[in-house]
Amino acid sequence: MTFAELGVSRPLLEAINKMGFQAPMPIQEAVIPLLLGEARDIIALAQTGSGKTATFGLPILQNLDTTQHHPQALILAPTRELCMQITRDLAQFAIHLDDVNIVAVYGGASIEDQISRIRRGAQIVVATPGRLLDLLRRKAIDLSQVYDVVLDEADEMLNMGFSEDIDSILENIPSEHHLLLFSATMPDEIRKIISKYMKDPTEISVGNEQRVNHNIQHLYYVVSSDDRYLALKRIADYYPNIYGIIFCKTRRSTQEIAEKLIADGYSADALHGELSQAQRDNVMNRFRHGMIQLLVATDVAARGLDVNNLTHVIHYGIPTEVENYTHRSGRTARAGKKGISIAICHARERGQIKRIEKESGITIERAMLPKAEDICEKQLMQFVHRMEHTVPDLEAIAPYMEAVINRLSWLDSEELLQRLVYIEISRMLDYYKNAQQIEEIPDRAPREDKRERRDRQERPERPERGNKRERSEKPRKGKGRENMELLQINFGKKDKLYPNILIDMIEHCTGRRVPIGKIDVYDRNATFEIRPHDAEDVQEALNEFEYREKPIRVTRHKRKK
Repeated sequence: MTFAELGVSRPLLEAINKMGFQAPMPIQEAVIPLLLGEARDIIALAQTGSGKTATFGLPILQNLDTTQHHPQALILAPTRELCMQITRDLAQFAIHLDDVNIVAVYGGASIEDQISRIRRGAQIVVATPGRLLDLLRRKAIDLSQVYDVVLDEADEMLNMGFSEDIDSILENIPSEHHLLLFSATMPDEIRKIISKYMKDPTEISVGNEQRVNHNIQHLYYVVSSDDRYLALKRIADYYPNIYGIIFCKTRRSTQEIAEKLIADGYSADALHGELSQAQRDNVMNRFRHGMIQLLVATDVAARGLDVNNLTHVIHYGIPTEVENYTHRSGRTARAGKKGISIAICHARERGQIKRIEKESGITIERAMLPKAEDICEKQLMQFVHRMEHTVPDLEAIAPYMEAVINRLSWLDSEELLQRLVYIEISRMLDYYKNAQQIEEIPDRAPREDKRERRDRQERPERPERGNKRERSEKPRKGKGRENMELLQINFGKKDKLYPNILIDMIEHCTGRRVPIGKIDVYDRNATFEIRPHDAEDVQEALNEFEYREKPIRVTRHKRKK
């Protein structure tokens, strides 16, 4: 099957051919003919990296009436970065189309500039829900002639608290429209949207068997927590041409690892929520253009960063959610290319590897860290490859060659090569000659470890029982409650934050169920009790996210005496 056979027009075919598109991906093959044919509502269950933007973007552009200069298509996305990425992709698809105006609107940028661009005849609007609702309240945008509506990463928008915003937006859309909903999962909130706003929708799922990208090789290494950074360096050294993302769980570890890599001479930078928008844009642009080899990022900060030629994805610790692992890994091996997903984990995370394999259908192979001699050989062969394929600019070096030849004429060719080789890999040889030994943990822990753990009385916590909301909202009694930490979040009743939403938010941001004590919600903020050993993790995790398009800020709160 080709894009031409799907019914894609010639100008769009020319554009996607230049972009390197080959055969359609499964979701494109299933959805594009439906959107180009009889109008209908569609639910598409698909992951990031499955080709979603082309799936809805090509039909929208092909159906666009370029003689009309008003919004005809609306695409909603959860983050600024994803809005910008979709807008860039659509602009590339439309390169051979005349008079197409695509406008992105999102928070954190001048709303006046966005209003001005809309008034200049926006035909396709790509928006975050919060900013679009603001524009509607100002009567700065008219959606009365919108025919195509796309909800991209719908589950993520709901997780970020946009449910009521989406309701308000969809109520402003004329009844004669068709709605395309993309989601990786199907929670109850999405079912409500489907039943309320969609008419006899066609549901398309890529399914687990289709979701497994066989071009990705999945590997994992097991080392102690103290050796994780050293293991990361070995992996980076073993792949001299690596171009990848290193995913970390917190912004603090993201910054620390990026700084270590830079100090050790690697081409790296960090991407996380504490950067200003200008800094984030700068880092992402440099990474997209290959000026950075290794991008160290949190999951949230990396949303909307779409790069097709990544060679590696590295998980610096195993994500708690299976979907998170597949979402990260799916950033490599796109457009028919090969890629490698590597997890650097410690012994306690091996069970999570097995769970990911079971639930995703992916096979993740145990690998041993490359030895020093293997790394040096890889580096040397990369140097040889560069020499083989370098075509010197003879004119540029001509003024210097006579002096160089005179100085080196006493060396025969073998001696010259030996010196070149040594100069190239001497740093690597010196480092690995004195490198600290990394202990790789065997697949089965010795029995003695279990006895030692019992002796130290480090028993695993028993799972708590009962309904999540009942358990979490119930105040703790007795002296146990005095030991609870009190955290404050910068959202309250005026932001439509309620205890059940806060509990879901904590679980979503941390990727695990965290026991919570008393919750008090005020007009502009809320406080909640949490166990001391959970407090730092919860604070860091929440501070990586946004709620209703505003950054979450969680601080330690002193109890009133």
